[in-house]
Amino acid sequence: MTAESSTGTGQPIRVAIVEDQRIAREGLRLIIDGTPGYRCTQTFETAEDGLRGLSSEIPDVLLLDIHLPGMSGSESVKIYREKFPSMHVVMLSGLSDNDHVFQSICNGACGYILKKTPPSKLLEYISEAVQGGAPMSPEIARKVVDLFQKTKSYIKMEHDLTPHEVRLLGLLAQGYSYQNAAEKLVVSINTIRDYVRSIYEKLHVHSKSEAVSKALRGGII
Repeated sequence: MTAESSTGTGQPIRVAIVEDQRIAREGLRLIIDGTPGYRCTQTFETAEDGLRGLSSEIPDVLLLDIHLPGMSGSESVKIYREKFPSMHVVMLSGLSDNDHVFQSICNGACGYILKKTPPSKLLEYISEAVQGGAPMSPEIARKVVDLFQKTKSYIKMEHDLTPHEVRLLGLLAQGYSYQNAAEKLVVSINTIRDYVRSIYEKLHVHSKSEAVSKALRGGII
């Protein structure tokens, strides 16, 4: 997979890592730097270090470990998203912990993947995040939908979304990228982007994770 096909700019996808375990951190850095079209810009041991250090170069994607000393990854997501709104945050976890999955997605993470994910799939997930997708390990995607459906209101939220927009929201909740959703719905990628803009406007949200969260909580999907 090339950087051009992933970003459309001809530049490598820039990735930063926040991971407290040195071996895991270095392993991720080597995978990213060793693959054409990807570049690891910085690595950090704690969420606090990342919040301070990222100001020098904002990456396209942040791989954020969910369990960190000091401020946890799931707690820091919201701060990262507020401070660096253009950056996509993908959570990393060794376990599919229900509470942390729920908190991370609600706080603005665009994806959640397990550390056991094979390197080739990890790179695919990073590219998917840049393209506007919601990369999730299959076990996580199922868990997220189940969690939101169990916690949503019994009264369905009123909305004026079209059937196509509702179906697109359902696909995004399952981890589909815009491109994969376009193929599934048999429409162009530009049509998907038009749907997304309309969804944001109708639900009064500003990100994909907000839209999915609101739709799940309101019983729309």
